[in-house]
Amino acid sequence: MADEHWQALEVAHRIVFGYGHLTWEWRKGIRSYFHPLVFAVLYKVLALFGLDTPWFMAHSPRLLQALFSAVGDLYFYKLSNAIFGNSVAKWALFSQLANWFMFFCFNRTLSNSLETVLTLVGLYYWPCMRASPSKAPLVLRKWGLAIAALACAIRPTSAVTWVYIGLLELAVTRDRLKFLVLEVVPIGALVLGLSCLLDRLMYGSWVIVPLNFLKFNFLSSGGDYYGTHKWHWYFSQGFTVMLFTFLPFSIAGSIKSKCWKLSGLIAWVLIVYSVQGHKEFRFVLPMLPIALMFSGYSLSVMEKADSDSRRKGSLDSHMKRPSKVGFAIFFLLATNIPMALYMSLVHQVCEIPPQLYQIQS
Repeated sequence: MADEHWQALEVAHRIVFGYGHLTWEWRKGIRSYFHPLVFAVLYKVLALFGLDTPWFMAHSPRLLQALFSAVGDLYFYKLSNAIFGNSVAKWALFSQLANWFMFFCFNRTLSNSLETVLTLVGLYYWPCMRASPSKAPLVLRKWGLAIAALACAIRPTSAVTWVYIGLLELAVTRDRLKFLVLEVVPIGALVLGLSCLLDRLMYGSWVIVPLNFLKFNFLSSGGDYYGTHKWHWYFSQGFTVMLFTFLPFSIAGSIKSKCWKLSGLIAWVLIVYSVQGHKEFRFVLPMLPIALMFSGYSLSVMEKADSDSRRKGSLDSHMKRPSKVGFAIFFLLATNIPMALYMSLVHQVCEIPPQLYQIQS
């Protein structure tokens, strides 16, 4: 994906080494330097240790993003465990690791990938996402707010997710005024202020990136220049293709679990994003793990049904008939692994332009 380079790595290279191409988005001030700065720090460390060779410059950002993704996987498991318990959490993690699109996209140096990691980490700390919100320490909510604000600083459209979560928290919290005045306002203002200061330093003038981003993408529909889709695309094609063969398991898990706050979050994000003409798979990447959590719920129910069947039936009858969950695992792996390998190793593969990783003499 071209945006891996032009919205992150090329910008980071320019910050550290003083040269590199900036696309029009950076001249118009609709991108924050928060995300490229992560890789700029990496490039600076490589330069200090004399490791700024083409191989390290090309591969180390992917390795760094892989570490971020591992943190996302960990918190995805912790979030699933906090909501549904250990049995669902282990199958949810299996679903995430086996899904072809997570394999294809999660380790890419896109802002959406880091946004997804922050979404998973942030959701874990919000009390409203727990099975018993009143029992969760309120200090966790401050961490959740800070991470949510950071996600919005990196990608302003992340606010769509956090508006829903904030309203949900507002509905369940006891002291709403304290939540708004002493937590949301100061933490949000602090992160926004730091983001504006960073962009002021990098752009050379005061630039409010979220406002420019809103004007271009929502008020003027500037993104439509890159192509448009029908309003139902995320429901009929985009998100369903991302889920692929996990789709029936996710739908069944959503219905059986009756966790409507998570189902509502997915529906809310997809509906809001459907308003815009320009649509891409990666825009709704943060919602894919949530849907895969429901797949984990379905697999957990199937495992429990198989266990009950084994206890009721004889060993011989069990040996003659494979378990439902075993068949489901085989089906999911047999369909997702080839897709993941093809999309990652064959589809639209090209050589990384060597000029992107020139070494400054």
